[in-house]
Amino acid sequence: MTRITTPFSAATTANEVVDGLDLTGRRIVVTGAASGIGIETARSLVAAGADVTLAVRRPEQGEQAVADIRESTRDGSGTVRAAILDLEKRDTLQAFADAWQGPLDVLIDNAGIMATPETRTPEGWELQFSNNHLGHFALANALRGALVEGAQASGTPSRLVSLSSTGHHFSPIVFDDVMFERREYDPWSAYGQSKTANSLFAVGVTQRWADDGVLANAVHPGGILTPLQRHLPKQEMLDRGWIDEDGTPNPAFKSTQQGAATSVFVAVHPLVEGVGARYFEDVAEAEPFREDARGRGVKDYALDPEQSDRLWALSEQLVG
Repeated sequence: MTRITTPFSAATTANEVVDGLDLTGRRIVVTGAASGIGIETARSLVAAGADVTLAVRRPEQGEQAVADIRESTRDGSGTVRAAILDLEKRDTLQAFADAWQGPLDVLIDNAGIMATPETRTPEGWELQFSNNHLGHFALANALRGALVEGAQASGTPSRLVSLSSTGHHFSPIVFDDVMFERREYDPWSAYGQSKTANSLFAVGVTQRWADDGVLANAVHPGGILTPLQRHLPKQEMLDRGWIDEDGTPNPAFKSTQQGAATSVFVAVHPLVEGVGARYFEDVAEAEPFREDARGRGVKDYALDPEQSDRLWALSEQLVG
C-alpha cells in the first residue's frame, strides 16, 4: 500500500488546501465547530462552496460562529448553519440525527476534550473515552444512512474524518480496564486511550461501511493552542514549554488555520478519493512511528484491525 504524499506541508493552511476546489453542493457536518480548529475547518469549507452544519453544544455558540463565518466568507457560494449537539447527551445525538434530512457527504468528528480531571458520566463511563469516542461512535451510526445516501447521490464515497492526535502514543486501548475502574486515573493516559479509539474507529468504519460507499480516516491536526487546553493549569503548560510566563504560545505551535488543514484535506481533497483506514498528519499520510521521531508518526496499535474489532464490539455493547 503506497503512502499518500502531497505538495502540502505542516505550514499549509486550510484555505490553501481548498484553493481551486469547488465544493458546491457538498453537505458537511463538523462537530465542535464553535471555536478552534473546528470553526476554521468549517470556514474554509464554506469559502469553497460547501453547505456546512456546525454541530455545537449551545445555541449562542452556534449563532456567534455562524455570524463569524458568514462575515469572513461573503464572496463564497457556501452556506452555514448551526444545530445543537452535545456528545454527552444521547438525546441530543438522536435529535440531531433525526432532524437531518437528505444525503450527507462528509462527517468531521472534530469535537473533543483533553486531560480532564477524573470525571464520570451518568453511566459511570470515563469522561474522555465517552466524549471523544463513544459520542462520535453513536453519532456516526445514527447518520450512517445519510452518509450512504450521500455516496449514492454523488457516485463517490462519503467520508468520515476522525480527529485523533499524536496523543495516541500515550496509550493503547486497555481493554481490561477502559474506564479506569481498577487502575489509578491518569488524565494523559485517558486522553491517549481516547485518541487511539478515534483512530481505530476510522479503521472500523472502513471495514464495515466501505461496501456501502463510506470511508473513514484518522487525522492528527498538529500542536495548536485552542480551547482544548482549558482544563490544564498554567504551570503544566509552562512545564511542557507550550507557553512562556506571559502566556505567549510557543512559536512552534501551528495557527488554527494550519491546524485545520489536515482535516480539510482528508475531508474533501481529490488525493484522498477512495482512501480509508489510514492516519494523516501535516496534510499527508503519516509514516509509522519511530523512536527517533517522537511526536510524529502512527503507532501500529492505532490502525490494528483486530483492536478495531474489539473496540467496535465494546462500543456497541455500551451505546448500541
